[in-house]
Amino acid sequence: MKRGTLPLTALRALEATMRLGQMRRAADELGVTYSAVSRQVRGLEEMLGVPLFEGPRNRLVPSAAALALQPALTEAFDGIEAAVARVQRRDRRVLDVSCLGTLAMRWLIPRMALFQAAHPGIELRLTTDDGPVDFAQRRIDVAIRVGSGPWGSAQATELFPDNVGPVLSPALMPEDQLTPQSLLGMTALKTRTRPSAWADWTSSQGLAAPIQTLEFEHFYFMLEAVIAGLGVAIAPDILIRDDLAAGRLVAPFGFLPSGMSYVALRPAGRNADAETFVDWLIEAN
Repeated sequence: MKRGTLPLTALRALEATMRLGQMRRAADELGVTYSAVSRQVRGLEEMLGVPLFEGPRNRLVPSAAALALQPALTEAFDGIEAAVARVQRRDRRVLDVSCLGTLAMRWLIPRMALFQAAHPGIELRLTTDDGPVDFAQRRIDVAIRVGSGPWGSAQATELFPDNVGPVLSPALMPEDQLTPQSLLGMTALKTRTRPSAWADWTSSQGLAAPIQTLEFEHFYFMLEAVIAGLGVAIAPDILIRDDLAAGRLVAPFGFLPSGMSYVALRPAGRNADAETFVDWLIEAN
């Protein structure tokens, strides 16, 4: 059967019935009546010359022919749906961005107005996540993550290095000289998302691990605790840059590379708006 003669309405009715398991549910999804779906399927059977369902109406069982058609039909209609969605999004110029939660709250969101002012035609739709990125399953144009890779088949652009160091409230600074050793007398704030942060830093200084610690479930909570003066934490400079500039925190010993980097991940294929956003991320650092 040539493409121009394919009964697309009937094939769509068959695919929906197979996928949903009932003609009535297929009719609801397609916005037609049950009898309309039934007529389309019967007409398709007559055209193909084979039965597509067996059994009573309330217990339809797909035939071998229907089972053979289903994978190709579902893949074809999924592809059409995805292509139409991409065109709609391109017309609206909506960019779906997935970002680490703390980075979004403490760095990206405070700067989003600058991006919108520079690129008023692009609307950012932001979600937060720190897990692996599956571009095939989720509608994401750019994902911002931190790590050392590899990043699989994604297009990866390094944004900035992950530099970390101890930070604390100015209220906790001693009157005499602060040394790395004297930090160990303070409460060391930790987070489950970076459990080895203190061990890595004290090892780089030739020191033992801190004794008194306080752990938080989320990185954002830990940073708020640092600002409140509950102790000292090992933090990436990108996350507390605004706090340093405002004098809410101090970093007495600077920052060292952790071996990781913040990266922008994109699916294969060219997306001009995604490229524009990634270029802006690099410049905004």
